Amino acid sequence: MPTRPLTRRQFTVTLATGAAALAVPTRAAEPASLIADIEKVTVLRGRDGSGPTWFHPRATIIPGRAGAPDTAFMTLQTIAGSDYFGPLHWMTSTDTGRTWTAPQVLPPLGRVPAADGAEEGVCDVVPEWHAKSGTVLAMGHNVFYKGPKFSSDQPPRCPVYAVWRDGTWGPRRKLVWSDPRGAQIYSNGCGQRLVLPEGDILIALTYGATKAQPRAVTTVRCSFDGDTLAIRRTGSELTHDKGRGLLEPSLTTWQNRFYVTLRAEDDRGYVATSEDGLAWSPKQAWQWDDGEPLGMSTTQQHWLPHSDALWLVYTRKDPSNINVLRWRAPLYMAQVDPRTLRLLRATERIVLPLVGDGVKDPNRVAIMGNFHPLNVTPHESWVTVGEWQPKNGIKGDMLLARIRWTKPNRLVG
Repeated sequence: MPTRPLTRRQFTVTLATGAAALAVPTRAAEPASLIADIEKVTVLRGRDGSGPTWFHPRATIIPGRAGAPDTAFMTLQTIAGSDYFGPLHWMTSTDTGRTWTAPQVLPPLGRVPAADGAEEGVCDVVPEWHAKSGTVLAMGHNVFYKGPKFSSDQPPRCPVYAVWRDGTWGPRRKLVWSDPRGAQIYSNGCGQRLVLPEGDILIALTYGATKAQPRAVTTVRCSFDGDTLAIRRTGSELTHDKGRGLLEPSLTTWQNRFYVTLRAEDDRGYVATSEDGLAWSPKQAWQWDDGEPLGMSTTQQHWLPHSDALWLVYTRKDPSNINVLRWRAPLYMAQVDPRTLRLLRATERIVLPLVGDGVKDPNRVAIMGNFHPLNVTPHESWVTVGEWQPKNGIKGDMLLARIRWTKPNRLVG
């Protein structure tokens, strides 16, 4: 397999096609010098009541044509309660996120009538540039509402997407997976996915046949022609018998190896690896390099790969946040040791700090559990997140953390 750096902007990876084993990833460079600084930016205000509370902000980069600047393309939606979201919106920036267009409604992914007087909406959307077709694939999953409340009575919940091409949105579509294991739900909501060199897309699905059954995770390799996404191959299964099982999987690749990180409900998160993106190793709990497990309360982790090091972005239990809902602030990042799949404790940095008192007055702490990392330029990466305060009027700002590197990220450009 090739060893030259791969382009992160297109999220492309080289997929193993034979049975030969890949080389064991090398230990990454000493990380202390990689992060120059991290800047917190407020993109849209909501804490002060001057606007709505925006949630699920996630971006992708569209390469500029004929000398034009790159475009940052972001999807986002309002939140008015737990799992209660407004219509999907989108906005763009051509100056590396310093200014943005006003959010505008994304019509195909709004609410539509469903059975028994319910409405079907879309949430947990992740946009992704697809270079081969020249499109942005915006994919989340469906969600059902009855009046002002979330409803889980209308299966199956499944991936829903729309395609943007040259300023125009295509129709709303659903990713069809006929496997009976996903009869109640199959989803990649909030998950990072991978565009393969020939244009196929690798997606990690969490799924279950019934509400009572703990969910498992697998990967699917999909064809995509710029209009329709279709599953071609299904990978091996990762399982977990605690709580709802394994949720919200995210994929990345680093040094010709595939990685998946997994949300769980036993105060842990999990990681597994693969040589081809389909056959997965047994999962292991996230730990520090000294073997101490990370305390994580049913929340996401996502990847931030740099050519010199693989990073994980996450939330965890800390003395400062012991009373914060699911310990969902602050946001942290740390480097992954690719040999042991453990986090190097000495590399941990706060990406976005906890604001307020997470011990005595946790209701005023804005939680940040639904975030998204993105490599933007060789010198800068982002983590975007929407805050919200569950018991203080749902108020929160939409934030962007600029992570500046001391060494160029050769996965970008």
